[in-house]
Amino acid sequence: MNQADLESFYVMETYKRKPVHFVLGSGMRLIDSEGYAYLDFLAGSAAVNAGHADPLVGAAIRAQAEKLLHVGNYFYVDGRGELAQSISALLNSADGQTPGDPLAPNWKTFFANSGTEAVEGTLKLARRYGYRYLDGAAGIVSAQRSFHGRTFGSLTATGQPSKQDIFKPLLPGFAAHVELNDIDALQQALDGETEAGKVAALLLEPIQGEGGIWPCTPEYLQAARAMTAERGQLLILDEIQTGFFRTGTAFAFQSYGVVPDVVALAKGLGNGMPIGAFSAHGLAADVLEAGDHGSTFGGSVLAVAAARAAIEALLGMDAGNNATKVGDYLRSLLGDLPAVVDVRGQGLMTGMTLEGISANAIVDSALNRAQTHGLGFVLNATDDQNLRFIPPLCCTEAEIDLLIAALADMLGQRQ
Repeated sequence: MNQADLESFYVMETYKRKPVHFVLGSGMRLIDSEGYAYLDFLAGSAAVNAGHADPLVGAAIRAQAEKLLHVGNYFYVDGRGELAQSISALLNSADGQTPGDPLAPNWKTFFANSGTEAVEGTLKLARRYGYRYLDGAAGIVSAQRSFHGRTFGSLTATGQPSKQDIFKPLLPGFAAHVELNDIDALQQALDGETEAGKVAALLLEPIQGEGGIWPCTPEYLQAARAMTAERGQLLILDEIQTGFFRTGTAFAFQSYGVVPDVVALAKGLGNGMPIGAFSAHGLAADVLEAGDHGSTFGGSVLAVAAARAAIEALLGMDAGNNATKVGDYLRSLLGDLPAVVDVRGQGLMTGMTLEGISANAIVDSALNRAQTHGLGFVLNATDDQNLRFIPPLCCTEAEIDLLIAALADMLGQRQ
């Protein structure tokens, strides 16, 4: 049996997998089991920020695997404190590009294994904060069209009924999902009450990723920061997809001129190695006490080694400046293509809306070009009208030119 047959028989079919089996990668390129080449504009759902098979990350994993894989969180392990210090420095970056003073403010981090676990941790932190500092407030406000994960807490926070309805009843205590960039609706929601009482926290993505690349406006996110601060509520930013230089700055919030209380992290942190985290400063940093939260594999020595190397690799390749330059170049060309009615995004995180053409059909055609044209393209449709471009941050303008030529050909054929 081949890989497709084995997975069909033995693996739960919770994904509609494309008929390609990738076996090798380097930078932007992937090679499948038949030897065909592809340029990857999905990057493992924005996880492989430093590029496939990055040598620093690979070497760090190999070296650590030969020494120790796991001991658990009852003990100290090499590198975890240093990784948390590096994250604090990046969160404190004055220019969003280079590390700042890791102690001003002092961000403290909890390590998990995935983005959805990171979000779950922020929700628990928010409720502990509300109980302690806001007279028991436990409500959570989030946005329509948002995506925060697949576990029950993160799924309840997600603003997409299509992902929620078959799993109802969801968790209590969440306020209405507000329309993104509607400041009046946000103010009303923050002042409202849920079955769990008053609102403790606001959870937002600076740029909605899985929803189709829809950015917060600067005015909206700045208003969100001001309103939550005025009410003593937490502002939690889900930077799972936007973090680690994807939008140009180390984290997207740094381009908005705001500082959240809590940030959820994952994806690019490990460059493909499973790791998640959430970081907090101020009162929020110390609200969780021993026994309040935990994870058997969170912050494992192997994941920590990969993450430290991933950050080193991103800083070494000047990933943020490259993301800004190449992302601007991509968006400047997409709008001139046939059937394109909207282009939006920041850094190497771009959404494109099509009219009269199926985005899913474009994804399939792009993949098939490996066999028909000698080079395929790994693309992603968030729905049948919207394409999402989130390549590794080593992407070059030359690779953008190849993508644009292929898209022009496919869109000109009116899929």
